[in-house]
Amino acid sequence: MTRVALINPNWNFDGSIYFGCRSPHLPLELGISRHYLEQAGHACLLLDAHMFDLSLHDLEAELNGFRADIIVVTTAPTYLFWRCAPPELRVPQQLTFALRDFAPVLVAVGPHGSTTPRAALKKLAVDFVVMGECEHALLRLADGGRDFAGLCFAEGGRLRVNGGPQAVNFADQPALDWPVEMVRRHRHHHHRFEAAPDGPGAEVEASRGCPYHCTFCAKENFRNAYRKRPARVILDEIDGFREQGVEYIYFVDEIFLPDVELLRGLVSRGLKFGIQTRIDLWKPPMLELLGRAGCVSIEAGVESLTPEGRAALAKNCKMTTDQLADRLIEARRHVPFVQANLIEVPQDEDPVVQRWRRRMQEAGVWANDPVPLYPYPGSPDYRKLWGEPDDIAWERAHAHYLAMFNRFSDIQDERPAPLSALEIKVA
Repeated sequence: MTRVALINPNWNFDGSIYFGCRSPHLPLELGISRHYLEQAGHACLLLDAHMFDLSLHDLEAELNGFRADIIVVTTAPTYLFWRCAPPELRVPQQLTFALRDFAPVLVAVGPHGSTTPRAALKKLAVDFVVMGECEHALLRLADGGRDFAGLCFAEGGRLRVNGGPQAVNFADQPALDWPVEMVRRHRHHHHRFEAAPDGPGAEVEASRGCPYHCTFCAKENFRNAYRKRPARVILDEIDGFREQGVEYIYFVDEIFLPDVELLRGLVSRGLKFGIQTRIDLWKPPMLELLGRAGCVSIEAGVESLTPEGRAALAKNCKMTTDQLADRLIEARRHVPFVQANLIEVPQDEDPVVQRWRRRMQEAGVWANDPVPLYPYPGSPDYRKLWGEPDDIAWERAHAHYLAMFNRFSDIQDERPAPLSALEIKVA
C-alpha cells in the first residue's frame, strides 16, 4: 500500500491574467484520482486548501499525521480551468517548495506539465510531472511504476520525457462521491445569476474533450478527443450530490452536447444546472427540454460576428450571425441566463459589435465586450505564432499578450504582471 496525499493549493491570483472563476470548485482531477487509488488499496488524503482556506502550516500539520509516500500537487484550480489556467506557477511553487521534505516523492499534475513538462519539472522542483490526464498515471506511480508514457522526470542528470500527454478512456469512469464537509462548504454556484444560492453547489463531468478544433482553445495536450459517460452513471453521481443537499450543478464539459437521455433524467431530479456549449448545435425542441431539465445558465461560444472571423478561429459554424442571434433568443425563452461569448478579432468592427450586443441585451441575452486572445501553449493559436511549445512557451505567450493589449478581460481591474514578477526564480 502506498500513502498518497492529493493537494489542491490555496489559490490566489494577484497580478495574474487568469480568466477563470476565482471561487473554490471541486478539484475534479484529484477526486477522480482518489477514487482509483483507494479502489486499488492505496491510502489517500485529499486536501483542498482552496475550499478549506488552509495555510501552509495547516497543510504541514495534516501531512505530519499522514506520513505520505507521494504528494501530488495540481497546477490549475480544477479540470474546469485546465484550458485557461493561471500561466504562472507561483502558488504551486510555494507549495512544492514548502512540502519538499514531507514525502520521498513529489508529483505535479496539470496543464503546465502537460504542455511544457521540462519547464514545469524545473520550476516546481518535483520528482515527476504527469503529462495529460492524470488519474491512471498516478495509480501507476503508486503501484511502483516509473517507465511509462506520459511522465517526465530527472534521470542520470538529464530530464527524461516519456512519450507525450496521455488520455484515459473516461467513458468508463464510475459515479464519484465527495466528502460531506467539502460539499457543504461548496457554497459557490458557478456561472449562476438568476438566483442566490440556497444550498451547496457542485461540478460534474458528463463528457471530456471536444470534437471541434477552434484555434484559441488550449486543449490539444490534455483534453482533445471527445468522450462521454453513460447518462445513468452521471445521474447516479448527481443523485449522490442531491443526498448531500446540493441544489446546483455545473457541467464542466468543454462542450455540453444535446443528450436526450441525460436531460430527460434531469427533469425529475429538481436540480438547477449550468453548461458551456455552442448554440448552433441546439434545435428549438432540445432547448425547450434543456430548460425543463433545470438549466438556468448557458455560456455559448459565438466568438465572432462575421463569417470571416469565425472562419479565422476555425469555428466550423454553419449558421449566419442572424441565425445565431435568433437561436440565442430562443434559448433565452427557456433558460433564465444566456451568455454569448465574444473574442476580439480584427474581422469584427467595434460599432457592429456594440450594436449587436445592444440587440442581444434588449432580448435578454448577455454578450460580453470582446476579450483579447491569450495564445495559450497547447492551442493552435500558439502554434501558428511560434510552432510547438518549448521550455519558455508560457513566458513567450505572456510577454506577447502584455505587449499587444492595453485592456484585458472584464474581471481584471489592474494590469497583469510579467511572469518573471510572479514566479519564484529557480536556477
